[in-house]
Amino acid sequence: MATIESYETKAGKRYRVRYRTPERTQTQKRGFKTKRQAQDFAATVEVEKLTGSYIPPSAGRIKFGECAEMWISGKVNLSASTRSRYRSALDVHILPAFAVVSLLDLNRERLRKWVTVMCETSSAATVRKNVGVLHQVLDQAVADSRIVANPAAGLDLPTIAHSERRYLTVEEVEDLAIKAGTNGTLVYTLAYCGLRFGEAAALQVGDVDLDRQRLRVHRSVTVVDSKLVHSSTKSNVGRDVPVPGFLCEQLVKRLEGRSVESLVFPDSRGGPMRANNVRRRWWDVAVKASTAPPGLTPHELRHTCASLAITAGANIKTLQRMLGHASAALTLDRYGHLFDDDLGMVADKLDKLARREPVSLRIVG
Repeated sequence: MATIESYETKAGKRYRVRYRTPERTQTQKRGFKTKRQAQDFAATVEVEKLTGSYIPPSAGRIKFGECAEMWISGKVNLSASTRSRYRSALDVHILPAFAVVSLLDLNRERLRKWVTVMCETSSAATVRKNVGVLHQVLDQAVADSRIVANPAAGLDLPTIAHSERRYLTVEEVEDLAIKAGTNGTLVYTLAYCGLRFGEAAALQVGDVDLDRQRLRVHRSVTVVDSKLVHSSTKSNVGRDVPVPGFLCEQLVKRLEGRSVESLVFPDSRGGPMRANNVRRRWWDVAVKASTAPPGLTPHELRHTCASLAITAGANIKTLQRMLGHASAALTLDRYGHLFDDDLGMVADKLDKLARREPVSLRIVG
């Protein structure tokens, strides 16, 4: 059991609490101005020891910067691009503010002020990403029994103003492909197969099965810190993507006489494409010359693919597999609104059911 003792200081009487840690070592906490404060602390310590939630005060004296470095060094499953993004958030926004601050001093008031200042110079998306990284570091500190609770939990964050997604029509895709000239096959592949740009850049001839009309998507290449980094797909799971017949005809001509290791869409030197180079060399010119919306990016053709697939009758699970999302919930969250046109159809068919008329319902989810 804890014991309470008084002692004299220049400022007057103070109280100390002596107690044993769960490891049976003797320790103490000094400086209580009243005996009641000391008793409350002693009672809390005993409860924490019984419930297994006791954290020694010394554990929280570690500097945040040291804790952050241990956290990121332990993230062994991060992709190169995600690791680079986390490193940037730490170096640019988080460590300059908290590197030498101990975990015990990193309270909610301090974090709220940091968020407020950051909102003055950074976008809502950047603020949320930075707080997300900070939150993960402090979650690890909780798991390592350095602090009792995460002070970043539940912070008020700015709202991101989401822009409306743009979806090209079949006619707009065709016009863009024509204006892209010899790169038209890549435009069709992005718009009708839904590959991420990095997946298209890493696609090899051996990944194309024209007999089955399938693409095997199982790798990606991304530019990280000006270097090309090869990795698996974003979800770390390969997938088969259907290829429309007209696109198979174009791919037959494109792949003729090439080895299975060759890239389907190489750059001018035969290596993987880089998105910035593609946009500068021909993409932006083709967009301006076509009927596509101004400023269209290659990634927006992935959204277009989702729209066209839904129009063609794909359900949520099929679309999830095609796009390589980790869950159908993610697909539904992003593209569920495109199924709204089916609501009127369902109402009409439910009406026919009620009237005992023949009906065939198409399941869309």
